[in-house]
Amino acid sequence: MKDRKEYIIRKAMELYAIEGYQNITITDLQNALDIGRGTLYYYFKDQDEIFLTCMEHYFLEPKQRVLNAVPEDSGIERMIEAMKSYLDYLEKALMTFDDKRVNTSNVNNLMFTAYSRFPALHRKAQRLALKELELWRKALYHDQRAGLIRRDIDREQIALMFAHIKNSYDSGLGQTQMDFSLLTKTYSEFHNLLKI
Repeated sequence: MKDRKEYIIRKAMELYAIEGYQNITITDLQNALDIGRGTLYYYFKDQDEIFLTCMEHYFLEPKQRVLNAVPEDSGIERMIEAMKSYLDYLEKALMTFDDKRVNTSNVNNLMFTAYSRFPALHRKAQRLALKELELWRKALYHDQRAGLIRRDIDREQIALMFAHIKNSYDSGLGQTQMDFSLLTKTYSEFHNLLKI
């Protein structure tokens, strides 16, 4: 039964990413999944729950796991490793979809739809963003105290900059797929600028 539910989540996410949440009906989901309405309602109470489960499964739960695994006394290198593991997860998740039109551009658009339509989901994403920011602050503090990075930096601003690296992808540049390796390199290059 778990496999069936995971299959529904994966195929629904694929359909939402390609067509947009607002353009998909329960009938569209049934047809794409080749299952009856009763089966869908066995696992989910309605389409909103399917959509919210997709967003949680692919974005919020993995980020929560990654952030929870970061020890409070971690430095910048450990935070970079954590963000790299999250980015690796996202990249691999995109590769699991059968329809190769699923890319970071349409997935980002889907996230904006989710956050604007479902305030509770947006609040949860904000809490995770604040948790990440706090971990960056602590990492900077730890590395400053250890003499690993410059003392003349504004930790608050630098923490914000680290937190925004993975959000710096701009689909307006004509790219549909984020270069995950470039993001990882950006973390390391930015860290190098702070070293003594």
